Amino acid sequence: MRKSSSAGDERPAGPRGTRVQTKPSDWDSSKSSRNRSFSTIEVSHLFDISKATLYRWEREGLISMPSRDWRNWRLYTATNISEIKTLIRRRVVQ
Repeated sequence: MRKSSSAGDERPAGPRGTRVQTKPSDWDSSKSSRNRSFSTIEVSHLFDISKATLYRWEREGLISMPSRDWRNWRLYTATNISEIKTLIRRRVVQ
């Protein structure tokens, strides 16, 4: 069982102790994010969509296939993120 954190401990609680800090509007202005890869769960939280939705969009060819790491986990790049943004904006307008 995980111990509760002390009052001075500011580590985020979540799966594997991570929490997505970026927002889609903040992402565009950050040059350091351009070289960063995002995990599936980070992208899911970033855009408030399910992992299954991301996988379906890949299968249907609506977004390009993300690269993979040594564990064969998906790594979404800046190109993938911009495609997802465009797709969501298009669907909201319709």
